[in-house]
Amino acid sequence: MLDLTADLSPRAASVAPEWDDPARYWSRLSAATGDLPAPVGVIDREALRHNALDLLVRAGGLPIRVASKSVRVRGVLDAVLALPGFRGILAFTLREALWLAETHDDIVLGYPTVDRAALADLVADDRAARRITLMVDDPAHLDLIDSVAGPGRRPELRIAIDVDASWRSALLGHIGVRRSALFTAGEVAAFARDVVARQGFRLVGLQMYDAQIAGQGDAAGPDAPLIRLVQARSREELRERRALVVAAVTAVAPLEFLNGGGTGSLEFTATDESLTEASAGSGLLGGHLFDGYRSFRPAPAAAFAFDVVRRPAADIVTVLGGGWIASGPSVASRQPRPVWPEGLRTLPREAAGEVQTPLQGPGAVRVGVGDRVWFRHAKSGEPAERIDRYHVVSGHEVVDELPTYRGEGKAFL
Repeated sequence: MLDLTADLSPRAASVAPEWDDPARYWSRLSAATGDLPAPVGVIDREALRHNALDLLVRAGGLPIRVASKSVRVRGVLDAVLALPGFRGILAFTLREALWLAETHDDIVLGYPTVDRAALADLVADDRAARRITLMVDDPAHLDLIDSVAGPGRRPELRIAIDVDASWRSALLGHIGVRRSALFTAGEVAAFARDVVARQGFRLVGLQMYDAQIAGQGDAAGPDAPLIRLVQARSREELRERRALVVAAVTAVAPLEFLNGGGTGSLEFTATDESLTEASAGSGLLGGHLFDGYRSFRPAPAAAFAFDVVRRPAADIVTVLGGGWIASGPSVASRQPRPVWPEGLRTLPREAAGEVQTPLQGPGAVRVGVGDRVWFRHAKSGEPAERIDRYHVVSGHEVVDELPTYRGEGKAFL
């Protein structure tokens, strides 16, 4: 069982900062996993612990709900939730929430569900109904639930409202992700009254995820000055509007939790007195999309090694596999990034391929057939859909194996 609560041993403490020295870090992971067949998924225990504790520091004492979408490994979820300061799970499908509710008692579904079969299972299980909170933002969500089982034929269901936390700029338009249609305090309060008025539902929470702040790096690139300006304006607007929303909804019903933020906006979330908890998940395993922030930089706790199977040219090597593209816009930042040996890049016309990925650059001269190339994924949870287990490395050895959702026979999305 993965344990992040114990004090680090002197040996572990001495290797904790190794990710700042790529030659030492990746060479150590290569040595520890050299006898394992590729592709090899690795989690460095000390790097994971560093990331978890860094999230807690950045949250400034605000409890953190762990976003399971960005992990998808129960052993990691359990280990992180054992650390004081982490509390509850933000799940991504109801079927996943029902599975996790077998061992966890505080699960918020981060997105609305229309899975009738899963809803039928939920209303048939009193314990799960007590442990899971459903997310809604439309009367149609409530209607669908009632069509599965009316209030007289099921336990009372816990409900949270998802509120749009994007920024509506007069000049730039909608900045953020398209989620809830509920935006103003008046709109949210009116919907809250509808929820409270309907039998069989209990309003317990509110969620406002600021993707334009939490999910957008501000450290470098030609757009960085504009991104910083937009985020500053968005923070100012959101702090004021969120306070109005919370005041309006709590006047309708007492709430158990007020959730906001993500890995990239924990500092801002921690200073918002309207909130009772934050959410984070990506910062635990440290996908490379989160390298581009000024306020923090996670350790590369999760990584993947692929074998070189041929050399098409003196400056090109080809690995078997590698095309684990992240969701989102089809841009270069969504590709997996080769990180060791240094001096390798994907080819513009081929990029990362489903079965093979050619890599070009000066690093190719140091790599032969049968050698390993290490990659970091753009995101954190999605690679777990590709492998059945992570090998946990501490120091110079593999100390544990953790099955992914896929390894446990689960495929939720």
